[in-house]
Amino acid sequence: MKLLIVAVGLRVPDWAQTAYDDYAKRFPPELRVELKSVKTEPRGSKTLETLLSAERERIEAAIPRGSRVVVLDERGTPLTTKALAEQLKQWQLESDDVALVIGGPDGLDPAFRAAAHQRIRLSDLTLPHAMVRVLLIEQLYRAWSLNANHPYHRE
Repeated sequence: MKLLIVAVGLRVPDWAQTAYDDYAKRFPPELRVELKSVKTEPRGSKTLETLLSAERERIEAAIPRGSRVVVLDERGTPLTTKALAEQLKQWQLESDDVALVIGGPDGLDPAFRAAAHQRIRLSDLTLPHAMVRVLLIEQLYRAWSLNANHPYHRE
């Protein structure tokens, strides 16, 4: 199974990339994690609809056919770490490759968000996009470690 994180935005601070890379290398071979960054549409005199549509096309191009699409959305279902661990276990049982999508500064195209298989909320807080990448991969690693009875997760 593969977890694909698709994130709008090509540049992140060095600290965020270092933290992301640290967690990414911890995953076992049977649970591969990959990051695909897609270009943010330049903000100018374009309408919000035009911006989100252009980003949607890039996101869709980055997601392999047949993947389960899960968008991070402030209005999505809140998950505890245990619930995320159960969800990860379910994805693994179904052998679904999962694309977890992080939108750009203006979010995600509403039709794309609505068509996703799932919408989850990572936090009630407003977070910088670089932090979202780090928090998401850390929580995915924590969910895997909980399922594997690894000592990383403690309650």
